[in-house]
Amino acid sequence: MGTAVTLVKDSPPDAPEMRPAAPVAERRRRGRRENLAGYLFMSPWIAGFLLLTAGPMAASLYFAFTDYNLFSSPNWIGFDNFTAMFGDPRWQKSVEVTAKYVVIGTPLKLLLALGVALLLAQSRRGQGFYRAAFYAPSLIGASVSVGFVWRALFSDDAAVDRAQSFFGLHTGGWVGDPNWVLYSLVALTVWQFGAPMVIFLAGLKQVPKELYEAAEVDGAGPLRRFWSITLPMISPVLFFNVLLETIHSFQIFGSAYVVSNTTCGPADATLVYTCYLYQKGFKESQMGFASAMAWMLLLAVALVTAVLFWSQKRWVHYEEDAR
Repeated sequence: MGTAVTLVKDSPPDAPEMRPAAPVAERRRRGRRENLAGYLFMSPWIAGFLLLTAGPMAASLYFAFTDYNLFSSPNWIGFDNFTAMFGDPRWQKSVEVTAKYVVIGTPLKLLLALGVALLLAQSRRGQGFYRAAFYAPSLIGASVSVGFVWRALFSDDAAVDRAQSFFGLHTGGWVGDPNWVLYSLVALTVWQFGAPMVIFLAGLKQVPKELYEAAEVDGAGPLRRFWSITLPMISPVLFFNVLLETIHSFQIFGSAYVVSNTTCGPADATLVYTCYLYQKGFKESQMGFASAMAWMLLLAVALVTAVLFWSQKRWVHYEEDAR
């Protein structure tokens, strides 16, 4: 008979002793301390949001339904501000001018940005210099100084007027002509195409070169390659630029106010929406009316944004769609 040997698994003598898990109450206290530290670090942003964004927006929404002139207590009048707004001919004019500016300026700016991006996407000498030069106007922004320079360029007998006169097109300056002054603002926004150009460049760099090589082997020309490869591949970038530039166009104020010499142009030719809002709120002290205008602009921008997001399903192609 063999002797049965029983093996007993014992932990080695130098094994670390198992420690009991921390009590639940202690873990909860530690979690509360960590949350408190997080809220403490976030407190400057939270305070700024409540005091500088959420608070003024709530006050503006209340003022939109009141008769408020900054010097007396608000008087609740319901929807009277909105009724008066829709019946105001100058408000209707501001909507017309703003819509015209958005419809003309935004596509031209994006077309120029895309065209220059296509040129700069090719390897060539001085590529970095040209990119910086084209992007520089966007860094300046629609500042007051740029507005003064632009007004000087498009005034009577100034640089642009002299250039036109050389071709027999003397207009007496765009700034003083109701038929041309809005186009000076369009020219200004088109001149500052650097930001969307850089975004287009980033999108063009992501297009695989193999697609162009295969299309060229199949006999596709430049236009066909652009329409069938480039445009679908950069459609998400195009959608982003369209959305961003459209919203920015609705918010135009500084350039219109400065170029038109604070008068919103001859015959209200540059009476953009924000310019009329400023006149109502700070020149005529009709803060309730101006607040109603501000909320109507917010609703209009939200509606346009919703339409753009709805339309993207038809023409924007993401990588997931291709899979």
